Amino acid sequence: MSKLEILSRREREIMDIVYGLGQAAASEVRRHMADPPSDSAVRTTLGILESKGLLEHRPDGKRYVYRPTVPRGKARQRALEHVVSTFFDGSAAGAVLALLERPGDVSDDDLNRMAALIDRARGEGR
Repeated sequence: MSKLEILSRREREIMDIVYGLGQAAASEVRRHMADPPSDSAVRTTLGILESKGLLEHRPDGKRYVYRPTVPRGKARQRALEHVVSTFFDGSAAGAVLALLERPGDVSDDDLNRMAALIDRARGEGR
């Protein structure tokens, strides 16, 4: 199981914040959290994410500044592969169909983009 597949809700939230900022100290991460825990809890979670190999830090005065070690696109791909494998028996089509069945979630622009991707996949023989 990949390290990206076993993140807690709080770890995912912190990773999202660090990805969004590009790099961040614990205090910056905490300021961006919806329901922030204590400073020490944020620092502990950053350390856990670093031990999982998802973040690295550099000293900046008295604080550490963290940045992702895995590009966001790669992290998204791994997470999506895990969801498709775990909940849809490896069927990407099953995952897409489940998303399309959610009411009101897909705009006309999204549907047009998906239709174009489907047409391109058909043209490529997939």
